[in-house]
Amino acid sequence: MRFITTILLCFIVVSVSAQKVVDKIVGVVNDKIILLSDIEAQNQQYIQEYGENTPANLKCELLDQVMTQKLMLAQSILDSVEIADEDVDNELDKRVRYFSNMTGGIEKLEEYYGKSIVEIKDEFRTEIRDQMLSSKEQQNIIADAKVNPSDVKVFFNKIPTDSLPYYDAEVQVGQIIFKPQVIPEMKQFAIDKINDLRNRAMKGEDFATLASLYTEDPGSIDKGGELGFFNRGEMDPNFEGAAFSLKVPGQISDVVESTFGYHIIQLIERRGERINVRHILITPKTTSFDLTKAQMRADTVYQKLAEGKISFSDAVNKFSEDEESKNNGGMLVNSASGNTFFTIPELGDNDKSLVFTIDSLKAGEFSKPELFRDKDGKMMYRIVFLKTESVAHKGNMKDDYDKFQAAALSQKQADIFSDWVKEKIARSYTFIDPQFVDCDTMTKWKQTAQKP
Repeated sequence: MRFITTILLCFIVVSVSAQKVVDKIVGVVNDKIILLSDIEAQNQQYIQEYGENTPANLKCELLDQVMTQKLMLAQSILDSVEIADEDVDNELDKRVRYFSNMTGGIEKLEEYYGKSIVEIKDEFRTEIRDQMLSSKEQQNIIADAKVNPSDVKVFFNKIPTDSLPYYDAEVQVGQIIFKPQVIPEMKQFAIDKINDLRNRAMKGEDFATLASLYTEDPGSIDKGGELGFFNRGEMDPNFEGAAFSLKVPGQISDVVESTFGYHIIQLIERRGERINVRHILITPKTTSFDLTKAQMRADTVYQKLAEGKISFSDAVNKFSEDEESKNNGGMLVNSASGNTFFTIPELGDNDKSLVFTIDSLKAGEFSKPELFRDKDGKMMYRIVFLKTESVAHKGNMKDDYDKFQAAALSQKQADIFSDWVKEKIARSYTFIDPQFVDCDTMTKWKQTAQKP
């Protein structure tokens, strides 16, 4: 299914490209117009992103997508679809970070565009909101799409044998995490220590010096606790909320708790919507006894699994102490594909130690509790579950049902969305510029398109 993705890439290039194009209206959907400069800008952005992989008829596809977006935007208004201001701000922040990385930093981006970040965001706020409304409407249109085993079988049987996909060897891996629990006394010790440091800073001791002496953040200890400039959405939410609430350089926050521990934060400088702060982090300590207790909990659960007294999914729900993997039923999710299948190299990129652990397991087996470090370097225990393991093979229903089910669902969603678009086009006023009227992708628009 072709979701409206390309138009979401275009952000900064639009106004710059508009200055280089002799503009005209190339498309109209009801009361919404599409300019040639819009299409040229997105075409330029796509080429920068994908280079040689750019389709020959890209401009045709872009006009089709933009006109489709206009249909969905109109429907979203009729359906009273809403997007929270906070979500729009977060999306703007994400786009700014993306394009600042492309141009070499915030200053370069502002220089390139000739405006401040605040001005850029203000200019594109409505456009971003419209794109998000259209995207949400699209999800609403396909929300009820479902496929049953019979649908999947029909979908599979329609694929010519010589066109079946070839899959590399893949595994599905789950884990149950057991973390050492901080005892109340150690937590209170950390709170007392950070409060004492705050009192010393408030009485005039140099914050940077205190950070160099006491912070437990290895990334900033050599810089007097300084973190450098950052935007909203880049830090722990609690830390970020406290940091952005500071108004005056030198102002010190109250003690704030994050996923890393307890902080005090001092504002150094504001530049538009970015801030630079220094902080002091004190982390509640766990003891070797706390780690031993985590191992004992892991041993108990492993025994239940080994004796068949509990299933892996039930063990995850009842005993796992990691919310991220717990929400996925304990299964690791491949960030590249969005599913739970990994090739061995992909799994190694995610967690090298897991590759060695599953090497001694067969599909359906569990490892004994093992000690490991998480991505933050914290020690804990886990039980690893090798759910499935496949060798390189041509796709088939027995081994790859989940993949074909996902593909069948995607196709059904595409069909539903395509039917919806055709229905809306038939009831809409449309116009296509002669430059695009012979494009294959514009065929469905010709039925109602007005002649120039």
